[in-house]
Amino acid sequence: MNQIHHWVGGQAVPGTSGRTGPVYDPARGEQVAEVALASADEVATAVATAKAALPEWRATGLSRRAEVMFRLRDLVDANRKEIASRISAEHGKVLSDALGEVARGLENIEFACGIPALLKGGYSEQAATGVDVYQLRQPLGVVAGITPFNFPGMVPMWMFANALACGNTFVLKPSEKDPSAPLFVAELLAQAGLPAGCFNVVNGDKVAVDALLEHPDVAAVSFVGSTPIAKYIYETGTANGKRVQALGGAKNHMLVLPDADLDMAADAAVSAAYGSAGERCMAISVVLAVESVADELVAKITERIPAIKVGPGSEPDNEMGPLISAEARDRVAGYVSGAADEGATVVVDGTVGAPTDGFFLNPSLLDDVRPGMKAYDDEIFGPVLGVTRVATYDEGVELINRNPYGNGTAIFTRDGGAARRFQNEVEVGMVGINVPIPVPVSYYSFGGWKASLFGDTHMYGPEGVSFYTRSKVVTSRWPDPATSAVDLGFPENR
Repeated sequence: MNQIHHWVGGQAVPGTSGRTGPVYDPARGEQVAEVALASADEVATAVATAKAALPEWRATGLSRRAEVMFRLRDLVDANRKEIASRISAEHGKVLSDALGEVARGLENIEFACGIPALLKGGYSEQAATGVDVYQLRQPLGVVAGITPFNFPGMVPMWMFANALACGNTFVLKPSEKDPSAPLFVAELLAQAGLPAGCFNVVNGDKVAVDALLEHPDVAAVSFVGSTPIAKYIYETGTANGKRVQALGGAKNHMLVLPDADLDMAADAAVSAAYGSAGERCMAISVVLAVESVADELVAKITERIPAIKVGPGSEPDNEMGPLISAEARDRVAGYVSGAADEGATVVVDGTVGAPTDGFFLNPSLLDDVRPGMKAYDDEIFGPVLGVTRVATYDEGVELINRNPYGNGTAIFTRDGGAARRFQNEVEVGMVGINVPIPVPVSYYSFGGWKASLFGDTHMYGPEGVSFYTRSKVVTSRWPDPATSAVDLGFPENR
């Protein structure tokens, strides 16, 4: 059995807790490795290692930090297939999808290559007589990332690229379900010239998470995962004096107006609902179809589903792989089997005919789904698409805004006025206009509203730089006997 270790101080380090977790090949349903699960003491060692490496890295010039990011960029680019293969083997997503994940992560490393420009401060000469004022942005110290199973390569890159470029050192706690890709990236960081100890990986479960949240030397925590855990991370981290950004779950709606290109909308709905077996926080899980086109749109989506090739991610022709675990498969199947009892119409039952060797489901399509049904209210996180029929644009927007989540949404229409109205009125953090998965490019920032985000700062891009630094304003006057005098009044700028 392959043993998966931690990465501390620039090298692989075997676990000492005596606890391990299974790592599966979801396409075969078989365990392929054991991953060490860190104790609180092992987490403390990783944090201490990062703290010891901090002074040298913080003092490293911006051009040198950028040079490391440029080298990492080239190494990740050269090893795209290796990273994607590791993701596919342990997560189950097809190789083309895994390569797309690597590409979107790489964009964030490329953004961090521009750190000398991104950290420029402001300077005001002669703010008062003989007084200059300027602003600096400085690193926080040791920061941590806690990342999900569904994007084991991309989401860590969302975090560590900006964090390291800003001069912080980093401790990553990846998902214990698919840890191999981030460990390989740790090796690439070392090859890129990042000093030992600046980037560390501790595999683990809640024990490791709590140890990071409670450790006094961890200044900030970034998290992506489900809403209940995001809320726990935020509340526990902030209670321990940390800066926290915690991205939670989603229930993303796609509103289709009568004037939309219905073939385009059907293609988009199928792609966004079933890609990566629906295990995306930006997946479309509800199509809001205006009644006059609902029957036609449901028919077009139904026509496309049988053409989706479901199977192991290692086979290049397959388009959708398995779910991450048997538990996830069975939980998602329960939403489909229970939908009719709640009043929904099961148009396509994905529990029928799926490959039996691994944790597979076929795509499912549910019609007549309404609020109050589990299939509508819950984040299913699987290949299940629900259709909710609405009478008007206004009813559709009202449903989106009433939903407790606010991660991503989309509208499909040819009407520019309706699209502009939608982007203004919808209470969601990321909006697509005829784009079903509106994940921002790396030079913007990723994040939702409402129960999809705990904290004030979105992830990566400019807001990522702000999150991993703190501002310092310096007011400066140099000795000048001609202007020196005792003055007990409140300072005025004149």
